[in-house]
This record gives sequence, C-alpha cells and structure tokens, in this order.
Amino acid sequence: MDDTPPTPLPLTRRKLLGGAVALGLLSSGCAIPEGLGSSQTRVKYWHFLGASDGIIMNRMVGAFAGRNPDLYVEENVLAWGERFYTKIAMAGAGGRSPDVATFHLARLPGIGPGQILDPVNLDLLAENGLRAEDFSPPIWERAHVDGVLYAVPFDAHPMVQYYNTDVCDEAGLLDADGRLRPTSGPEELLEALRKAKDVLGGKPPLVFDALGLGTVGPWRVWWTLYRQSGGTLLSEDGTRITIDDAKALKTLAFMRTLGTEGLCDPSTDYSASVASFQNGISAILWNGDWEITTFTNAKMPFSMARFPSIFGSGVAQADCHVFVLPHQRDRDPAVERATYRFIADLVRNSADWAVAGHVPAYLPTLEQPRYLALRPQSEYRSVITEVALDPQVWFAGSASRLWIEFGGAFSSVIAGTRTPEQGLELAKAALRRLMAVPDPFAKERT
Repeated sequence: MDDTPPTPLPLTRRKLLGGAVALGLLSSGCAIPEGLGSSQTRVKYWHFLGASDGIIMNRMVGAFAGRNPDLYVEENVLAWGERFYTKIAMAGAGGRSPDVATFHLARLPGIGPGQILDPVNLDLLAENGLRAEDFSPPIWERAHVDGVLYAVPFDAHPMVQYYNTDVCDEAGLLDADGRLRPTSGPEELLEALRKAKDVLGGKPPLVFDALGLGTVGPWRVWWTLYRQSGGTLLSEDGTRITIDDAKALKTLAFMRTLGTEGLCDPSTDYSASVASFQNGISAILWNGDWEITTFTNAKMPFSMARFPSIFGSGVAQADCHVFVLPHQRDRDPAVERATYRFIADLVRNSADWAVAGHVPAYLPTLEQPRYLALRPQSEYRSVITEVALDPQVWFAGSASRLWIEFGGAFSSVIAGTRTPEQGLELAKAALRRLMAVPDPFAKERT
C-alpha cells in the first residue's frame, strides 16, 4: 500500500529502499546531514513507504528541498506494519518524536490522539493555503477525533478493478473506447465473469487475496459489498454491534458463489493473486490501487476501473495516507512552521504522488491537467468521495486484528467449506472479543 498492501508483497525491495536511505544513497537520507547550514531549519519526517511509493516520496522530498533551500527534510524510512505504529507510539509517549509522519487514517483512533499524536494547527494549515473544503468530505471528517483534527489527508487507496485488456476485449467486455463496460448488480457481473472464464478455457477469471496466513482480502471485499448495501458494523460510538444479518449474508452468499462456481480462485494468497493477473492466467484482479507499478513494469496489457457496483452503490473499501504530528513536549515554533510548509507542498503536488496509483484527497489536484493525463490512474478518481472507511475504533485499520479475524472467518465461505451463516457467526464472535478488550487510549481522550 504504500503503497502498502496489508501483506506487503515487495518486502525485499522495501528493505533495500530503507537500507539505501539509511546509507545516505538517496537524496535526503536519514542520517544527520554533514555541513547542514546554520540558516537551514531541519524537519524530521518518518514514513513507511517502500518500493515505488518510497522512490516517489523521496523524489517529492527532494523537489521540496529544491524549492525551499532554507529548509532541510531529514527523511527516515521505517519498516511497514505494526512495528511502525509501535515505534510512533513509543516516540510519542516519550515526547521525542519526529516533526511529521505518514500514517494510515484508519489507525488514527488506535494510536492515542491527544497523547501520542498532537492536534493539527488549523491556523498554520490555512496560512499555507489548505482549507477544509478542498478535501474529500468523508476523509476530512474521519481525520477528526472527538471533533479535533489530528491528520492532514494525502490520498485514498481504494479497492479497484484491474483488468486484462486483451482477455476482456476477446470476451466482449470492453466499450468502443477500449474501457471495461461498467456492470450494475450481481447478475451482470457474474455474466461478465462467465464470458471471461470461457475465453480463459475454464480457468477462474477473477483473483484476489482470498487465502493465507493473516489474509485480509475477504474482509476488504466483504466490507466493500456490505457497505454498498448500506450496512454498518458498529454504532457511531463503537459500543454496539449493528450488523444487518440479511445484508451481511447476502454479501457472503455472493462471495461464496464466486468461489463455488469457479469464477474466482479461493486458494490464492496475496502474492499468487498478483502473479496470476500479471501472467495472464486471470482476467480481473480486485486489489488496492498500489500494484499499478508492478503491472506497468511488466508491460502487460491492463487497465483499471472503479470497483463494480454490485449492491446498490459504488462505494469501495479504502484506507488513506495522512500526515500526522507525533507528540512533542515542546515544539520549536520555527520547525513547526516549516513542517506545515512541507505538508502543504506535498499535498498541493499530489499529482506527482498519484503516479503510484493512489487517488489524491486534495480535490483541486483531480482537475489538474497533469493528473488527468495519468492513465489509468485518473480513470477511478471519482471514488474519492465514495470511500468505505473502517469503523472508527481502536482495533480497526490496515492489517489490524479486525481485518485478519474477518478475513479468516470469510475465507472458507468463499471456498465453500463454511456456510455464510457460519462465517458470519465466527466474525461476530471475533468482533465481540475485540470489543471486550479495553481501549488502551480511552483514558487519555476523556
């Protein structure tokens, strides 16, 4: 996904990138720079962005430095996942944090806003030209906790539909412009998949992360479809389970049909699903938007579209990259102003970031010619206001226990070894266990 998939595929490349930064091989390494001019203000920036995301971010940091010679950004690339958030929590609790960090929006409630993270200074944000109305409304709203802004939105990385243009063309699924024809409702999608299956000689035309240790694909697909039908998981205060059984079971029955009819491969883990699509074994991949570089570099015939509308709307599961301010006991006013200059520069130039596939959360970017010229990235930009974000509870978020528990409960439903009713009951039981664990940050927010 980064972007950062829940089970990061390019792990070795991520380590290599982190090592390159640590050695000072990239333009803004993590070591304290030799010869840093006394007139320069240094901003310490932590992030977990690896592979192509990390390369793009490093270039953006370098471009910022070129435009702002009075500032120096000390860029630190840390390991993706739970370790990153643990490190942020430890640094924030000790008040010895970086000035700014990249974060996943869904992780915001679970990392101690007000204790481990500091609020965003709205005056400094406005001073640098960033206004609330310029951001995707649902993402901007979710960046608040208890009415206080704790994050500046950067992007959304939603579930999208990758499609092999050669296979889909042969199956008659493309329009006159060579784009995948949108489907509406479950039957239209099933029929399209059956046509693609025929072209593939009976092989499953659809793949996604359906199986494996810590799999989260079933959660992401289920949450997309369930939210399309208007279903909710928890009450707004996170204290009551509000699952609509009829809607949840309808979604699970559809997912089971995909597996039992041979329209998707229920035995693929994350890596296998990407490889299957890349090698032309399947026609459609459901995944986050971050694999665009993988398929572009492979020079395979593909494009991308919004996740299909199956149950009443076009919303898609998504998380978002945001910028947060890890807690510091005493912020230096000059460094703080420089930090907001840096954040605003990255946000305003998020068309550069969109090359990696992510949709800018800053709405003016979506109308910039250089963004609109990006294909297929700009093809699914309208989803930015129809994102299905995680419930606002501490145990949700990228690669969280919520994702993994639901993924495990629903994986066997897709394979046909568990009924939708059994899968839903397992998921509910897991949810009750998670809710029974006290929020470790509740005291600090009261």
